[in-house]
Amino acid sequence: MPRTAAPLLTSPIPRVADSDRRRTSASVVLRSVLEHGPVARSTIARLTGLSPASVTDYCARFAELGLIRESAVLRRSGGVGRPHLPVDLDDSRFVVGGVHVAVPYTTVALLDLRGRVVARREVKHTGTEPGRVLARAADGLAALLAGLPGSTALGVGFAAGGWVDRDSGTVVEHPLLGWREVAVREVLGARTGLPVHVDGHARALVNAERLFGQARGSRSVLHLFAGNVVDAAFATHDEVHHGPRSQAGSIAHLPVPGGTEPCGCGRVGCLQAELSERTLCVRARAAGVCHAANPMRVVAAAAAGDPVAAELLRERSRRTGRAVGLLLDVLNPEQVVVTEIGAMHREDCLAALREEVGAERAATVSPIAFPDSVLAVAGGAVALDVLYRDPLAASPDAI
Repeated sequence: MPRTAAPLLTSPIPRVADSDRRRTSASVVLRSVLEHGPVARSTIARLTGLSPASVTDYCARFAELGLIRESAVLRRSGGVGRPHLPVDLDDSRFVVGGVHVAVPYTTVALLDLRGRVVARREVKHTGTEPGRVLARAADGLAALLAGLPGSTALGVGFAAGGWVDRDSGTVVEHPLLGWREVAVREVLGARTGLPVHVDGHARALVNAERLFGQARGSRSVLHLFAGNVVDAAFATHDEVHHGPRSQAGSIAHLPVPGGTEPCGCGRVGCLQAELSERTLCVRARAAGVCHAANPMRVVAAAAAGDPVAAELLRERSRRTGRAVGLLLDVLNPEQVVVTEIGAMHREDCLAALREEVGAERAATVSPIAFPDSVLAVAGGAVALDVLYRDPLAASPDAI
């Protein structure tokens, strides 16, 4: 934030500060509508501490942009005075596109303003050359939009594992895909003609939880993502920590005591090598559980009563819990969110994970709030985070 007290720089800095203040105020008003709508403007003023006149002004501008609408149901405040005409999100007009690039496939999706997935598809990779992957993602988004003729896209969010630089819109490095310095924002923007916002998937899902999930109102949140890529994100006071060139959260090569899996870095027992879904599938095949490379087949086998599959999943959740415990010791967050297939789909796995964390902190740990749409939500959440942070910048050309 600029230092407004500098006596020799009084002309430009107040304008910047005022702009930041308006953006922040607009954000808290729209998020109040998201969280409490349908809600009276007077209630928004009470919740946010803004003046009724300011709230009315912001709501009028949001209505012009098509982000909110007045509810058809009148409400009275304590049964006294004139009834209020509450406002609510208008989730009938706009969507955002979401692109999440995983190792075996890309998920493309459309999300409404409440973060709900309204359409999605998986595009299997026929190769991981970046231009081809992104072109097929753009084509997939176009096809989804064609199937929703009444909806208009405000922008596209892109998420992936590895090292993703939000500011430059670049995947700096994704070893499992073989990507280096891929200008995602530029390529997807040229293919879609829409604003494109880019971030790492662990950070994207923290923002999804902050806006639409269980982390609303939490002062600090840790998120651990354990897929083929293993990484983390940490947010305090509604801000996700990115670090220089968005390198924060890189935990793939933390050493795991007793680990035996070889890692691509040349060492043995790195966290990602031990927790990777690829490793789970290799162990499942070795145990005769299934022959597929899809970890959900292991979940299905456990659900069908295979005790070996169930134990493989519990052991992976235990290892995830140990990693969570280490990060808890360092960061001491108020809440922990875990994206890990065992904990997301099985109570015994969640219990095993929490047991490793420890009884005194187990209650702070919960699985991601979007277990059946986590990758679709990750991509779209990048764009929705931008919208809710600066709603007045929503493009009027999209209306």
